[in-house]
Amino acid sequence: MNKKIVAYTSNYGSTRRYAQWIAEELSCPLFEKKAIHPQDLSDSQTIIYGGGLYAGGVNGINFITRNWRSLSDKNVVLFTCGLADPKDPANVSNIRSSLTKSLSAKMLAHIKIFHLRGGIDYPQLNFIHRSMMAMLRRMLLKKDARDLSREDRQLLDTYGKYIDLTDRESIQPLTAYVRSSTDDV
Repeated sequence: MNKKIVAYTSNYGSTRRYAQWIAEELSCPLFEKKAIHPQDLSDSQTIIYGGGLYAGGVNGINFITRNWRSLSDKNVVLFTCGLADPKDPANVSNIRSSLTKSLSAKMLAHIKIFHLRGGIDYPQLNFIHRSMMAMLRRMLLKKDARDLSREDRQLLDTYGKYIDLTDRESIQPLTAYVRSSTDDV
């Protein structure tokens, strides 16, 4: 019986990278969301799911909502991956607020949530994501420069380029939590 598994949905690779690092660190199986089977869930005590942040939502969050009956008695860990700096409390508050649109209060109380910083490769973006980033850029350019946050300025400075903000060390709180919350360490 696999005590822990890591599942993920990744469009451009940052979430997949974190999922791989977490699975390596915890010595547990790794699954893309589309490849996981109900038996994988029932055989596991801890389910770690990761999804990228897109327009206020978590990519593939329906993995949790659709499988909640199978997950509700398990240790469920969710990690998000996006450009927003999780060291900024306002960003974490916005992410958590958006999660209330997808997850019930009961689910949110049960799930342990971590936020990780991803990256962006503009040439690889699909049309919709490229359009969303262009709209965000236009909004930021209309702001007074003094009102721009450090993160806003970084987005403007790197617009159209490749930026990788992933950091393997940032998984440590998540992996420490999983180790402390499982019996099979």
